[in-house]
Amino acid sequence: MKLSYNASHCLLTGLALFLGIGFALVPPALAAPFHFTPTGGMAHARSAHTATLLPDGKVLTAGGFGSLRTAELYDPATAVWTGTGSLVTPRFEHTATLLPNGRVLAAGGEDRIGFDTATAELYDPITGSWSATGSLAVARHLHTATLLPNGQVLVAGGLGPQGVTASAELYDPVSGTWTTTGHLITARYGHTANLLPSGKVLVAGGWADTTPFTSAELYDPATGTWTLTGSLAMGRYYHAATLLQNGELFVAGGLNNGAGQLAAEMYDPASATWMSVGKPVDTRAFLTLTLLADGRALVAGGEELALFYTSSAEVYDPVRGTWTVSRLTTARASQTSTLLHNGQVLVAGGTNHVGESLASAELGGR
Repeated sequence: MKLSYNASHCLLTGLALFLGIGFALVPPALAAPFHFTPTGGMAHARSAHTATLLPDGKVLTAGGFGSLRTAELYDPATAVWTGTGSLVTPRFEHTATLLPNGRVLAAGGEDRIGFDTATAELYDPITGSWSATGSLAVARHLHTATLLPNGQVLVAGGLGPQGVTASAELYDPVSGTWTTTGHLITARYGHTANLLPSGKVLVAGGWADTTPFTSAELYDPATGTWTLTGSLAMGRYYHAATLLQNGELFVAGGLNNGAGQLAAEMYDPASATWMSVGKPVDTRAFLTLTLLADGRALVAGGEELALFYTSSAEVYDPVRGTWTVSRLTTARASQTSTLLHNGQVLVAGGTNHVGESLASAELGGR
């Protein structure tokens, strides 16, 4: 005889009480809820900025549309933001990478709409100041930057004065200089890049002119070359990706020429294949995707179809294969999302439905 869930629940709970076990039985499909509450707002509204978790647990936000040269530190202990130096070059749609020496490398971006920059600079958390470092060979924005196991930073793709680029460069923190490395097989921007457990970098999706890409490539730091790997089920750009605790890569969101909702996908490095893991409730691009301390993945905010900005958030559980719906306190896209040392997630800035940059921030957690 097959019992219903309610009957099974009552039977097991009664048995537990009879035996004196005294535990609360939680149905496997019911994940802990994830809630958001407002926290201290930034002094400057910004979107398409960067946020970097520093070793001391504070979060550095830098640049962004609406406040191109300012930088601020968020202290989780006080929920207060404080200014910290001015960027040498104003920039948005740039990248920021925490280096092994504790400094933060900001590279590329646009210094004003339509003007790409090749400049790069370093933030020193000890002095709270910014200083110029070697410039990229190719000016670019909407590129990716990935810290390699050897301490160098790989910058790949992007959009620049000459259009979409396939060029890739390596930054050496010791010399403060950039050197070119193997070109991407396909020029792209709006893609993602993630370091895999093997030490290789997986670039996935992106866009060039009229085509959202399904292709993915692997960069091998040992040879400085790119090779094609398994293709996404659907082309996408302006999506997000994060490496899960099991070593697989989780990709969610993005645009596909107005094709509507895209299923999330998982890349298995062992088989070099992608697998669909079901559609989230909402369609979104310019979202954030954050790996939580418990191994789940948080998808938050973003731009839905028809330029509608959403406050929806969803948590994906890779063990159960389920989605749990939550909601930000403020609808936003092109925001940042940072996992703090205490397990909470800091969501900051972004753009609202009328195109204004936001100064507000909020914390997510159980």
